[in-house]
Amino acid sequence: MVVVDDGSRDDTGAVRELPVTYIRHATNLGQGAALQTGMTYALRAGAEICVHFDADGQHDCRQIESLIAPIVNGEADVTFGSRFLRKQDTALVPLKKRIVLRGGILVSWFMTGVLLSDTHNGLRALSRHALEKVQLQENGFAHATEILQRVREARLRYVEVPITINYSAYSQQKGQRLSGSFRILFDLIMARLSR
Repeated sequence: MVVVDDGSRDDTGAVRELPVTYIRHATNLGQGAALQTGMTYALRAGAEICVHFDADGQHDCRQIESLIAPIVNGEADVTFGSRFLRKQDTALVPLKKRIVLRGGILVSWFMTGVLLSDTHNGLRALSRHALEKVQLQENGFAHATEILQRVREARLRYVEVPITINYSAYSQQKGQRLSGSFRILFDLIMARLSR
């Protein structure tokens, strides 16, 4: 397990007492940068599969086995967790968040040509082959759309896997604010214009 501390000011460093690899950014660079740091480390460490797992408590590590199964079985290079494949999972998503996430699906599809049911889910897995092809440039939350772009460009095989999200008070406090959607859209437009 690799914990990338993206310049946090809380007690994240306490995880060093656990059997994890701890990497710290001196300053906060953004979630995309933290993921790229973790992926670079995973490649250098010889990982065959890398799982992205948000630290806000909304993901359940018991779902990792089903998430990576399509990669292990040679059916996909990338798996994306989706909270919109089963009715019982969709029902757990707060209504406002559900509406914004549905809008994000359309924006991501327009920007990348990849249509998923849940484009901004933080639980995903990449094979070693995918890790070698997906190099993130987007430091912020727009990395989720950039990953789709890289997957399409590299012609990687992908599937969605149903997952359940735990929307506890803590995860909602730590997670991305709905207002952040406008920042993501701005970042995507700026990235598109700078090409």
